Parts: sequence; C-alpha cells; structure tokens
Amino acid sequence: MKTLKALSLFLLSGLILMGCDSSTYEQTFDTSKIRRASLEETEAIVEAFILAEDSSTIIIPEGFYNLNTQLILDNKTGVKIKGAGMDKTVLSFRNLQTGGEGVKIVGNQISIEDLTIEDAPGDGIKSQHSDGITFRRLNVTWTNGDKSKNGTYAIYPVQCKNVMIDECIASHSKDAGIYVGQSENIVVKNSLAFGNVAGIEIENSDNAEVFGNTARNNSGGILVFNLPGLPKSDGKGTKIYDNDIIDNNHKNFATPIGDGPNGNTVTMIPPGSGIVLLAAKEVEIYNNRIHNNKTSGVSIASYQVTGFPAEAPNWSPYTMDIYVHDNEYKRKKLSTPDLTRELGQMVSIYNAHGKGKTQDIIYDGIWDESISPNIESNPMRICLQEKNWEDLHFTRFYLMDGEDNITSYKDHELFQNCQVKVKTDISGLAGL
Repeated sequence: MKTLKALSLFLLSGLILMGCDSSTYEQTFDTSKIRRASLEETEAIVEAFILAEDSSTIIIPEGFYNLNTQLILDNKTGVKIKGAGMDKTVLSFRNLQTGGEGVKIVGNQISIEDLTIEDAPGDGIKSQHSDGITFRRLNVTWTNGDKSKNGTYAIYPVQCKNVMIDECIASHSKDAGIYVGQSENIVVKNSLAFGNVAGIEIENSDNAEVFGNTARNNSGGILVFNLPGLPKSDGKGTKIYDNDIIDNNHKNFATPIGDGPNGNTVTMIPPGSGIVLLAAKEVEIYNNRIHNNKTSGVSIASYQVTGFPAEAPNWSPYTMDIYVHDNEYKRKKLSTPDLTRELGQMVSIYNAHGKGKTQDIIYDGIWDESISPNIESNPMRICLQEKNWEDLHFTRFYLMDGEDNITSYKDHELFQNCQVKVKTDISGLAGL
C-alpha cells in the first residue's frame, strides 16, 4: 500500500495530538554495582570459549566482564555455558571493536543460562545452524541513550532446529527482542520482552509454541511473519497462547527501509499493535490477555498490504488458516490508533467503528481470487470464535480497489462457525 491520501483535517488536528507513542529506557537490573572483573578474568572467559571441548561446561563467575572481542563457540556439541545469575554475571560488549554479535554459537545440544548480555553492536546473542539450542534465564539489553543505535536482535536463533527459549528477558532491540527465524521445532515460554520494536517474532518458521510470556511496551507485541526471498520460504504451524500482550504502544525506532542494512518490514509496524500476522500460515491464537494496545489487538494481514513485491518462489503472500478464539481484550479509554505509520493511519481513518477508534481485531480482507471470486466463502479460512462480539471492535477492510477506495465492514459473522486445526509437536524439546 502506498501513501494514504485521504488524511482529513480532523485527523491532522485532533488525532495527531492524541496519538503520541511512548518510549522507555527501563532496565531490569542495575548492573553498575556489580563487581568489575579483572582483565585476567575477562581473558580467561574468552579463552574458555575458544578452547571449549565437546560435552564441557563453561562457568562464568559473578562479575561485570568488559569485553572488547566476541565470544564465539564454533562447531561444538553438548557444551553448557553457565553464569551465576542474570543479576550477577554480566557480559558487556560496549567496547567491542570487531564483529557484530556479542555471543555467537554454532553447534548442537548447546545451552547458555543465568547471565546478562549488554550493549552488543549488532545482535546480543546469535545461534545459527544449531540443532538443540537452549537459552534459559538470559537478560539481553542495551543501555545506550539513542535506541536507534542499538543492536538488531537480542536473542536470535536462525536456521536452527529444536530451539528452547525459557525465562529470558529481552529489551531495547531496534528490531525484535526475541526473534526465531527460518527454524523449526521452537518453544518460547515464560519470558519477558519490553521496549523493543517487536517483542517476540516468529519468522519463516515451522512448529512453534509461544506461551506464558509477557510482551509489554513494544511497538508490536508478538509477530508471526513469512517474508519472501529467504532460504526457507513459507513457515507454518504456530500457537500463541496464555500470554500477556499489554500496552505495546512504544515508539517504532527501527531503521527506516533504505537507510541502512537493518531497515526492514518491521519498520512498518504501527505502535499499538498487540499481535500481527503477515503472510502467516496455520496460526492459532487463544487464551491470551490482549490489553490496551492502542491501534489493534490482533492484526491479520497479507503481504500485499506492505506495498512491496509479493512474488517469490515457493512462497505465498496470503495469510491463511488462522484460528483466533477465547482471548480477553481490553481497550484503554481515550486512546487512539497510531498515526506515524500508514497502517495505523488506515486503522484510524477507515475502521468500521468511527475515526480514531482502537480495534480489537482487524483483517485486511485480501484474499486469493484464484480460490474464490468473493470473500463471503472465507477462502483464506480466517476463523474467529471470540466471546462478547457486541463489546468488541472488529474491522474487515476492503483494499482490492486501491488506496482511494478503501471501505470497511463489521461483518465478523463471515468468519465464525469454522475452526482450523493447527498441529504442533514440541515433545522433542522436552529434554532441553
């Protein structure tokens, strides 16, 4: 979708004043008072990573370690990395001169737990091409003033199998706090993501369960994306349940597209987005508390809404086979949708409940016309089984005639009386 042209005087004068988004520099722990490790102690940790053998354990004692080089564990199996606690062992990469990630792990059956990672110039911790990777009780953050200069991802497994992220905290990344990309067999549970552009993101991945987490004060709380042109194309099979997705109204501080190597689709997410599906397949969303997200609680969108090229091999731009049910929604009084992003402007202007109204569920209404000539048959199998529809704000947009002819409808009835079976199997992660 290109620039929306129909911004009214009402929008420009009244809503802009009411639609300001927030920002935060909150830190979970005060690490300034932790004992500073000596140069010799710090060098010993670097050496332990380099010399680690299969099935060994790397112990990182209590202390604040000021590192000027990456910690890399390369092609190892069965290694355990253990700190003394998130509030006791801190790896600071503020003075890192080379490399991007603070910690990089390539290997199988690796675990890292009980420590904090601060101020990596790129990603906080990255794991790639790993089978069996566990992140447990990690706190990954940035303490800089200018958040647009923070790293891209806090916790970042990519092209991995059997990923466990448990009891972690991720904050202030300029893309996603907890990001799992092009991977399969994934659990993200009991974790906290705040102050990021995206709190938790599952991208081009299969068989994921995201539960027991809190995503608060991000621009977008939980995202499920399938993007074109990646080595792994369409992902499918994600369950999002028993999460608190609250007050995700943070300013979007991602690098604008075209302004640097980290500019990407997340820059388009309007602050105030609870859950966002983009070209997602086979997703079930249930038993979540979706509260006070000022633009929309759940956004269901196909990739065409971005306005980017929507063709790629073995990939579909449509969001399909979605089951949203039994969630709890709350809207904050006097809040208005975001106006800094075009998608937020669309919600604010064209929603079916009146200008400037926060929505609980929105659906962009884009469907594959090769399946059906009309949307009344629900060709994308979008299934909504929420309670108390009379109290909810639901909007289906009609965008097929271009940006100058946007219309909207309250017809949630089209998407009821159906269910989608989303199958996931996380039994193989029980030992992680």
